[in-house]
Amino acid sequence: MAFATRKWLVNLRNLNKYNKFSVSRSGSLLSWKHNSNTKIGIIEKRLLLLKPRWIHTTNIVNKTVAFKLSDIGEGIREVVIKEWFVKEGDKVQQFDNICEVQSDKAAVTITSRYDGVVTKLYHAVDETALVGQPLVDIELENSGDENVAPENKPDDAIKDSTKAENVNMQKVKVLTTPAVRRIAAQFKVDLSTVNATGKNGRLLKEDLLSHLNITADNSNDVPKSDLSVQAIPIPVNEASAKTEILLQDKIVPVTGFTKAMVKSMTEAMKIPHFVFSDEYDVTKLVKARESLKELVQKLNIKLTYMPVIIKAASLSLLQYPIINSSLDNACDNIIYKASHNIGVAMDTPNGLVVPVIKNVQTKSIIEIAKELNSLQEKGSKNQLGLNDLTGGTFTISNIGIVGGTYTKPVILPPQVSIGALGKIQVLPRFDSEGNVIKAHILSVSWSADHRVIDGVTMARFSNQLKEYLEEPYKLLLDL
Repeated sequence: MAFATRKWLVNLRNLNKYNKFSVSRSGSLLSWKHNSNTKIGIIEKRLLLLKPRWIHTTNIVNKTVAFKLSDIGEGIREVVIKEWFVKEGDKVQQFDNICEVQSDKAAVTITSRYDGVVTKLYHAVDETALVGQPLVDIELENSGDENVAPENKPDDAIKDSTKAENVNMQKVKVLTTPAVRRIAAQFKVDLSTVNATGKNGRLLKEDLLSHLNITADNSNDVPKSDLSVQAIPIPVNEASAKTEILLQDKIVPVTGFTKAMVKSMTEAMKIPHFVFSDEYDVTKLVKARESLKELVQKLNIKLTYMPVIIKAASLSLLQYPIINSSLDNACDNIIYKASHNIGVAMDTPNGLVVPVIKNVQTKSIIEIAKELNSLQEKGSKNQLGLNDLTGGTFTISNIGIVGGTYTKPVILPPQVSIGALGKIQVLPRFDSEGNVIKAHILSVSWSADHRVIDGVTMARFSNQLKEYLEEPYKLLLDL
């Protein structure tokens, strides 16, 4: 029996080249009709006496396709995945959103071209996808004929076949273009209900527009839908060309006062600094200077606030000699300086220098003013000598000349303290009776070496100097 069947199939294949066969059902048996009388007829008669067999063919079931990123246009060759709308195992249909991608010009939503189940995602969020490369794998839904007639039940097989034909009619695929399918999906139109006028039953765009009663010009005016592809414009800054002239760097050797400052400041940063600040009401000092100014001018001497402050600082150092001291190189001993050699920071054409007024404790305010004027003149002419710049034991810097109130002055080694004077400002203050008065306020900042001087000592020194400057007549009594 098996041999006869195989032989019949071989002959049938050879005969099919020259003859046309048709399959029909009559009763419970199959009858095969052909156009010529050959030996196949004898075999056919024998087969009719046998138990009928069903020959069944189907389309490919559960085929997996790689959904590739199509060309977005504008010369874009790669995009960045911004968001996935599906995950592995999700069922998708045509025009369902798959993901949103970001190019260098716009954000685009990618939609599915297949019906099926997502089996693989090729990229994670924020990864780059190339045009023409797969985005996801989709396992297509079964579209074949799965009805197989059971043995000994041909009538049931005929009924099942009829049902399958009806189902296939409902799932018939309309021959058309993706653009027409997109319009149909946006307007929710079943393409099988549209009359196709194209060649071989192809559904044209004009057929769909005629079905919708809209013109070609308005074909893009579609209702908003979550399934539509929307491009979000991203602002792009226009590139502007700028011409820059490359300047050549200049190398200047460190010499003179600059080299000395580099050396001293490098050593200064090894000192643990602390800062104490306060305000002095120098209203009476301002009035006293105005009174003395006319008298000193007759001696051809310029009297500023600095000579008075220097003398008051020297008197305060007598009471707090630790401020006028230094540490030895081994930091084993404190050296108390007998002379009050007070340096005054001064701006010159060569930069900031600190000339020193020596033995202030033995000099009067007039003598200090005269020497200060001499040092300023030398500094403006770049005539300061080594003797004028060395030997200092305490330093005062007047930043108020250029502006500013408070600062953190840096100690000049081997000294252990330094003061910075801000500008004198006219500010409202309360007197002893609670009345608002105009006051001249001097802001002062002190830095000290915390290895030698504690905060209390620095505060007491500042208070003593404050008393001298707020009460100039007391200063005269202690001279």
